[in-house]
Amino acid sequence: MLLTQPKQNPEVRIEQPLITWEQFKLIQRGFADSRGIRLAYYDGVLEIVSTSVDHELIKTIIGALLELYFLEMEIEFFPMGQATQEKAEQVSLQPDESYSFEVSKKIPDLAIEVILTSGNIEKLKKYYLLGVPEVWLWEDGVLDIYHLDNRDNRQYQKSSTSKFLPNLDMAIFQRCILCASPLEALKTFRQTFRQSL
Repeated sequence: MLLTQPKQNPEVRIEQPLITWEQFKLIQRGFADSRGIRLAYYDGVLEIVSTSVDHELIKTIIGALLELYFLEMEIEFFPMGQATQEKAEQVSLQPDESYSFEVSKKIPDLAIEVILTSGNIEKLKKYYLLGVPEVWLWEDGVLDIYHLDNRDNRQYQKSSTSKFLPNLDMAIFQRCILCASPLEALKTFRQTFRQSL
């Protein structure tokens, strides 16, 4: 069964241009205790987004599926969640989910963005400044994978597989994200995964 529920409390997105880094840091402190509000800064533009139930559902299912995969494959991982990633004066953002592998790192190896109202491929510019090696963008029911390619002017290249999780069947993974029930998604993913071993 696929996720077909009507949208609930849609996200609100506000952009404010011509903000200095110092102004952004003041605003960021003012929102420090605000749940459900995410701030980003890039190229002098402040972005404020209130997350929706749909957004949180999708990002949580993606995280749960990945962590089930890590457990089954015995992959050492360090969840970094929505920890703010910054490069002073240039960029600040909070991924929806993020992970480093093998050892804990300051910058995640993998960042995941669920895009309902903002961002799309423009988010890659922000991650490029941070040097995040792999970014997954979920938009309109499709998961796209991007690798940072140091040989090609340090641009992101679209890929059909993950550099860090090359054995993850992305078609099955994506189908499970679309399940209407999180429990059904996890059970289907685990069953399909174990049958393939």
